[in-house]
Amino acid sequence: MKNLKNVLSLLAFLFCMSLQAQNKEVAAAFNSSYESEIAKKYETAIATFNNVYDTNSYEMNLRLGWLNYLAGKNKESISYYQKAAINMPAATEPKWAIITVYTKLDNWTEIEKTYLSILKLDPKNATANYNLGLIYYYRKNYIGAKKFFDVSLNQTPFGYNYLLMSAWTNYFLGNKSNASILFNKVLLYAPNDASALEGLGLIK
Repeated sequence: MKNLKNVLSLLAFLFCMSLQAQNKEVAAAFNSSYESEIAKKYETAIATFNNVYDTNSYEMNLRLGWLNYLAGKNKESISYYQKAAINMPAATEPKWAIITVYTKLDNWTEIEKTYLSILKLDPKNATANYNLGLIYYYRKNYIGAKKFFDVSLNQTPFGYNYLLMSAWTNYFLGNKSNASILFNKVLLYAPNDASALEGLGLIK
């Protein structure tokens, strides 16, 4: 029994030593990647993770998503961000990051899906609601746009963008009384705002 305890203690010690060495290698890879990024050597920064990469590491996948994005490798960037999201299902961080890549690719279908997935985790997120509102607004889906703009406006009732876009959305829905109120609130924020003045002119 004593010999077994000694063996187990030795194995635990060796495991801890191995883990510490591995942690040092990972920290060194991150540090080296930052230095290469500053020098705009993105491929070199990516390569620093070759020997330490762990597909289950949220931090590595997030970092590699960013570095591949900088390197113009959009497909790879998306893949790493998706892995990060799988590793941390409650995190919105990789979802915001992947939107940057989809925006670069002008992939509005995936952008919409990603914003909706953010709202499943954070339903009251003002930015996600507002940006989804914009997507629906420019598709002329004003009913859909209003749903999202309302969430943002209720949280920030004197926010310029939220007021203005809500005003125009109400105008196109035929809610001219509400639109007028909102356009006038815009003018409290920005007295000479051309868009608000245009909207009020159309209502008159």
